[in-house]
Formats: sequence, structure tokens, C-alpha cells
Amino acid sequence: MIAFNKYYNRFNILSISMVVIALLLLVFKGLNFGIDFKGGTLIELRSNDSKINVSSLRDNLSQMNLGDVSVKKFGNDKDFLIKIEINDNENVIKEIKSNLDKSFGNDINFRRVENVGPKVSAELLMSGIIAISVALILMLIYIWIRFEWQFSLGAILALFHDVILTLGLFSLLGMEINLSIIAAVLTIVGYSMNDTVVIYDRVRENLKKYSDIKIFELTNISINETLSRTIITSATTLLALLSIFFFGGEILKGFSLAMIFGVVFGTYSSIYIANTVLVRLKVSQKTILKEDDNN
Repeated sequence: MIAFNKYYNRFNILSISMVVIALLLLVFKGLNFGIDFKGGTLIELRSNDSKINVSSLRDNLSQMNLGDVSVKKFGNDKDFLIKIEINDNENVIKEIKSNLDKSFGNDINFRRVENVGPKVSAELLMSGIIAISVALILMLIYIWIRFEWQFSLGAILALFHDVILTLGLFSLLGMEINLSIIAAVLTIVGYSMNDTVVIYDRVRENLKKYSDIKIFELTNISINETLSRTIITSATTLLALLSIFFFGGEILKGFSLAMIFGVVFGTYSSIYIANTVLVRLKVSQKTILKEDDNN
């Protein structure tokens, strides 16, 4: 049996430190919102000339007063993804195409042009925040009904821990936040909660079964009893996500990376956040029996 409970204090200090650092990053550095949330124009290009690269395209476009310009490879060496602050209109796209043709000849094909206006992007950002908030509130209500309030508090703290750390890492790495990342965060919320509920179910069963064992030892027993299920679920999920990250192309990198972070943090928080809350609040068999009597 692995003695997870021996490291509760150490990992609690580590978690608090990481959350504080993540919050500082979010406040002072912020998130790199993508075109979905900032508004602007996204252009996908394909070059037929191997001499055309990211630097040459960026230098060319920076001379056109297009505002903030982002150029990066997209998939292979011949595909590029360009993002500009100016909203798409026919004249701007024509000017960009004309300028690139003059500089590089007719070796560049425009494969995709997308536009997101500032009003739409603001609405999308608000919708994303609302979606995450509603998910957390509904999870809180479910756990409160399903278990006791101590369990509910532990589960919600674990969820906040996972979401904040994931967003903090994206802030640290400067990776783009778009709609797919919001979808990943919502999936992380569900994954983390599922893992926590499995352990909580076993804790509750063991509280009724072992009246003479304190919650400090009982949580450790419960974690070990569900450990094989946790490892199998996390490992198989990570294998799929790693495959998507390395072979799924540029568009899926952000989503898969957010999910990888989320699975790791979700597994960790189910053990060292959700369960340590029960220990700190000194949950006992009396707590369970009292709640059962009230119901």
C-alpha cells in the first residue's frame, strides 16, 4: 500500500504555491486570447516556394500597418497561419494578396480567410466564462446532494485548482486561448470531478465500514483501493491525448495540451486536494450518520 497520506502537508504547500503563482501570472501577464476572443482576421496560406519562411512573411506584413501580426508554421513547412488585428474586408485581403504577390511572385495560395468582429469576440469570451462558471456551480450542487457538504467543498476546491493551474500554464507558455481551449477546460472539469467522485464513494463506504479508523488513514486506504482504476483511466486517456498532440496537427495542439495538463492535475487533485479537505475538516462516521438521519 502506498502511503499517500504521509505527503498531504508537502503537496498542500506545493499546490498553494502553484495556485498563487498561476493567479499572479493571470493578473500581471494575462492570457494570450486568440482571434475568437480578440477579433481580427485569420489567413491560412500555402507556399509553393521553399524559400518563403515565417521571417520573410512577417517582415513583409509588418510593413503594411496591419496592427499586431502573428505568423507561424501550420502543419508542414509550406503552410502558414497569419493572424492580424484588422477585421477582414475585401480591400485589406486584396492589399495583402497584392503585396505578397509582388514580393514572392504567384507562389502563395490563400486557402482560408476567417473574420471575427470585436462584438462577436466579446460575446464569445463572456459565453466561455459563463459556461465554465455554470459547470462549476452545477458540480457543486451535485456533490452537495450526492455527498455531505465537506465532500462538496473538497471537490470544488480540486476543480478550481485544476482550472487555475491549467490557465496559469497557458499564461506562462503564452499559448493561445481560443474556443477549443474553453471546450478543453470544461472537459477537464468533468474528468476531474469523475475521478474525485470515484474516490469519494469509496471513502464514504469505508467510513460506514470502519468506525475505528480515523479519516487520515481511511482516505489513504480508499485511494489505494481505487488506484488501479485511476491509473488505467489516466494512462489510457493520456496515450490518446499524446497521440493527438504529436500527430493531430497545429489546430489540435492547444486543445490536446490543455487536456494533458487537465488529466495530470485532475488525478493529482483528486488525491491531494479533495481528500486532504476531508482530513482537515475531520470527517468521521458521525458526520455520515448525521447527514443520513437528516435525509
